Amino acid sequence: MMKQDIFQAIADPTRRAILTLIALRALTPNAMAENFDMSRQAVSKHIKVLHECDLIRPEQSGREIYYHFNAKKMQEFDIWVAQFRKNWETQFNQLDKVLSTIKNQGK
Repeated sequence: MMKQDIFQAIADPTRRAILTLIALRALTPNAMAENFDMSRQAVSKHIKVLHECDLIRPEQSGREIYYHFNAKKMQEFDIWVAQFRKNWETQFNQLDKVLSTIKNQGK
């Protein structure tokens, strides 16, 4: 089985909503499903995708499974994005300087 891609996982608004919900506290699939206008089965498919890319982790508690947000995995993603953020900021700063120069030359 192919591991899910984190970008595809978080591209879906329902999956982002699930992450937001369980970032606050661990929930069972049934508890998650109550927050959405979809079947428990549909929510389970979203949970499976999030679990396959390690964004959430299950924990057995009696007969229930609670899903927890995996902040460590999201941190890896954030570090990856931060590399690009630095690059964008540098480029935007350079563009600001160029535009300032052009504006000043026009005066």
